[in-house]
Amino acid sequence: MPAPAHLDPRLLRAFVTVAEELHFTRAATRLYVAQQALSRDVRRLEGELGAELFVRTTRQVTLTADGERLLPYARRVLRAQDDLLAAFGQARPLLVDLNSPQLDTGRLVLERARGLAPEQELMARYESGLTGAAAELLAGRVDASFGRFAGLAPALRAGLGHQPVRYEPMAVLLPGDHPLARLPEVPLAALKGETLYAGAGNPRTPEWTDLAHRLFEGRGIEVAAPAPVAVGEEEFQRVMDKTRNPILAVAGFVAIGPTVVRPLVDPVPLSPVSLVWRKGLVHPAFDALRRAAALVAAEKGWLHRPSGGWIPAVDAAVMSVHN
Repeated sequence: MPAPAHLDPRLLRAFVTVAEELHFTRAATRLYVAQQALSRDVRRLEGELGAELFVRTTRQVTLTADGERLLPYARRVLRAQDDLLAAFGQARPLLVDLNSPQLDTGRLVLERARGLAPEQELMARYESGLTGAAAELLAGRVDASFGRFAGLAPALRAGLGHQPVRYEPMAVLLPGDHPLARLPEVPLAALKGETLYAGAGNPRTPEWTDLAHRLFEGRGIEVAAPAPVAVGEEEFQRVMDKTRNPILAVAGFVAIGPTVVRPLVDPVPLSPVSLVWRKGLVHPAFDALRRAAALVAAEKGWLHRPSGGWIPAVDAAVMSVHN
C-alpha cells in the first residue's frame, strides 16, 4: 500500500496516547473521548499506514514492531504541532499541581518558569498530595506535580518521570500555647510521647504518612489516627483546636491561625521533593518548567543534603536516579 499523502494529527495523538497507556480505556479518559471513538481512530490510522500498530488481547495491549517504529516520529510531529500552535498563542495551558497554597517549593519553580516562558500559560492546581495528583497526571488532567516520588506505588511510578528538586527540611506545626512552641527548634527527641498528625487515612497523601512512620520508628513518636480531611484554613484550624495534635510539616509551611512552625533538628529530617510528570508529556512550556526547577534548586542549594540529615534509604536511591 502506498504511503498516505497526509496524516491527521488527531489520529497520531490517539496512537501516542494508547502507546503510553497501553490501555484503551485509560487513553480514552486522557483524551476525553469515548473508547469506541478512540479504537476507531487507531484502526483508521492502521488502515492508512497499512500496518498493525498494537497487539490487542483481552488481558493486555502491546506495541508491534511497526508501532515501536512509528512512536518517535509521531511524538515529533505532535511536538511540532504544539510548537506551531504556541507560536500563534493557541497552546493549551500547562497545568502544574502545587499540592497546597501553604507550600513554597512548587510555587517558586512555577514563578521562575513563567518568567522563562512568558508567552506560555502555566496554571497552578492544588491536588493535595502526590498520590492524588498521580492519578490526574496519568489521566492527562494535570501535567506536572511535586512530591515524594519514592512514596508512590511502583505501578504509578512506571508511568511517570521525575526530576529531583529539593531536600526540604521538615518541621512541626504546634498550637501557640504548646510547651514546645517556646523553642526556636524542636529536637526529635523532644517529641517522644507525642502523637503527630501526618495525614493518616487521607487517600491523596499516603506517601507523606509513610515518610512519617519511617521517621518516627524507634523514637517513641506516634502517628495520629485517621481524621476527617479538613478543607480550607477555617476547617483546618477548627480540627487542630479540637484534637490539639501537633502536625508534621515542612520548614516552609505557612502557620495558620494561632500556630507556630518550628524546624525539627537532631537530626534534621528531610522531605525529598521531585518534579513529577507523565511520561511522554509534550507541551511547549514543559522544558521551561524543568529548566526552572534546575535553576531554582541550584541557586537555593536545595539539593545539598546537610551533614547528618535524615532521609530513608529508599528515597536516597530514587533521588539519585532520575529522567
